[in-house]
Amino acid sequence: MHSNDTHDTLCEQPRRGRAIINVGELVARSCRLYATQTALTSATRSLSYGALEQRSNRLANALLAQGLHRGERVGIYLPNCVEIVEIELACYKAGLIKAPFNARLSPREVGEVAANSDAALIVTTAERAEAIRPHLQRADTVFLLLDGAGGQAYETALAAASDRFHPVAVGEHEVAVLHYTSGSSGVLKAAMQTFGNRLAQLRKFLMRGESMQGGHILGLVGPVTHASGMQIVPALCSGAAIHLFSGFEPGAFIEEMKSRRISHTFMVPTMINMLLAELQGRYRPLPDLQRLGYGAAPMAPTRILQAMDVFGPVLTQGYGAGETTSGVCALTVQDHLHARAARPERLASCGRPFLESLVEIVDESGQPVAQGEVGEIVVSGEDVFAGYWRAPELTAEVLINGRYHTGDLARADDEGFVYIVDRKKDMVISGGFNVYPSEVEAVLYEHASVADACVFAIPDDKWGEAVAAHIVLKPGQLPDLAALERFCAERLGGFKRPRHIEFVQQLPRNPNGKPMRKAVQAAYWSGHSRKVN
Repeated sequence: MHSNDTHDTLCEQPRRGRAIINVGELVARSCRLYATQTALTSATRSLSYGALEQRSNRLANALLAQGLHRGERVGIYLPNCVEIVEIELACYKAGLIKAPFNARLSPREVGEVAANSDAALIVTTAERAEAIRPHLQRADTVFLLLDGAGGQAYETALAAASDRFHPVAVGEHEVAVLHYTSGSSGVLKAAMQTFGNRLAQLRKFLMRGESMQGGHILGLVGPVTHASGMQIVPALCSGAAIHLFSGFEPGAFIEEMKSRRISHTFMVPTMINMLLAELQGRYRPLPDLQRLGYGAAPMAPTRILQAMDVFGPVLTQGYGAGETTSGVCALTVQDHLHARAARPERLASCGRPFLESLVEIVDESGQPVAQGEVGEIVVSGEDVFAGYWRAPELTAEVLINGRYHTGDLARADDEGFVYIVDRKKDMVISGGFNVYPSEVEAVLYEHASVADACVFAIPDDKWGEAVAAHIVLKPGQLPDLAALERFCAERLGGFKRPRHIEFVQQLPRNPNGKPMRKAVQAAYWSGHSRKVN
């Protein structure tokens, strides 16, 4: 919308690199091949491949008609719906940068993400737009509303646009997606995923022996704006159908999986744990299920065995990050079966690296450690991100000589299986979502009665890990747990709120004056073999 925006973006990525195929073009080809077949379904909608191609073309034209230029950011603030897929494809085709906001963030948090991305246009609903409008810094932000009227109406914009669009030529280093997470310092950071990264990610999925094909139905229950959405393009390029779940309630989820005959799905361990509690040992409740992927957080081996008992030989695990454009390691169905029969300890592994992903375990100097020794996981390859958006200092901390330093501590066995044992970062993974303690602490410090706070991870049977906080009150203040919980609820997404709060007299500190987070959380993890749950 502003010509200098385009110039700034290109300055941040001074070279586009060699020309590569636009992933939007690959999906367009697939749409032509499978035009009459179902591409997308939700509780209320069904879209064929042919219709998806036409609608994403119309949207690409409509976005450019709004005055957007190549490289500008398009914000998405929506729960799972068919339109999210249309937006992603339209952005690829038009060379716009997709900047999804987690639908569970509070309006204030969305304002911060919108400001960081400098999104020129946001696609959302009328209710969400009104909630976030007071928190937006850009006065000229344009809205496209799924349920809007007049000039802001999504469907009106599509109806007025041509259904023909030729995807723009792209370079391997050109940014395609801003994948948001919060920094350990509480600073927002977005992994810049390039068109080259996205193409490498597609190859990873298609090269797997367990990839999807025509006739398969992929059920996506996690937010498709984030990790779950990484499977959309591979599924569409394979001729599979995608069903989008609007939420997760165990009983209703099981029934919808059965009625939709879902063959492939991905869940965070928390969801699997909730299903196991719901099913109470029933065998093969989902007869059409061929693959149940899990990841985004560690899963206890005992729970993995229980899941195999219930769902059958269908489990696969993945390990990766937004900075690696999804998974770089996998524990396959065959790996699970072999581990159960002969190597039970291997169920604690996140698997072996994909063919294209170079995954190494290194010491503090960046040199590979001996087999079985613990070091940090670093990743190299075509799927490693281009750095953090407008944050060169944060980029320099983790991207060293082209290798992404994950902050995860791990070891590898004699066959190359990787075992994560701890995290250098203090990140909490609750229900598959990353939560950074300092971000929560920053909110707690806003409360008038809080003098000091330390936020950390504790084991949780439902969520894997839960956010906990030790709080020191200011002199004269009395503990009011309910008031503090209400305060957090207004300022933090649900997955970031402390689930356990303890009022203490003081926090242990190191000689530099920093709270000793690991010392505080140690008591909660006694009896656990590893410090991830």
